[in-house]
Amino acid sequence: MAPDGLATRRQLRARGLRPGGQDVAAQLERPRRRRGPLVAYLYRIEQAQPMRPMTPARWAALAKANAARRTCPQCHNDAGYVIPAALGMCVPCAYPDDEQRAA
Repeated sequence: MAPDGLATRRQLRARGLRPGGQDVAAQLERPRRRRGPLVAYLYRIEQAQPMRPMTPARWAALAKANAARRTCPQCHNDAGYVIPAALGMCVPCAYPDDEQRAA
């Protein structure tokens, strides 16, 4: 739905670009019934800059953050999946009775 020469952040990212500090050029609004309108901000493609490559330090920080999301605070084991915020711990720690019944 974006006019020629304009793109959303996701569309820029798909092209390997980023807004690069430019101001929003336009916005599209789609009405919704219950909540306010859905807004899409548009940026000029010709002013967009190429995405910065990931550095080794950024890769290491991302790996450390993902490992923290997989580590159970109760048993301190790597669950092998991102621990749901609703549980706050791995499934065996959240439901210890279910594990005993399965055995």
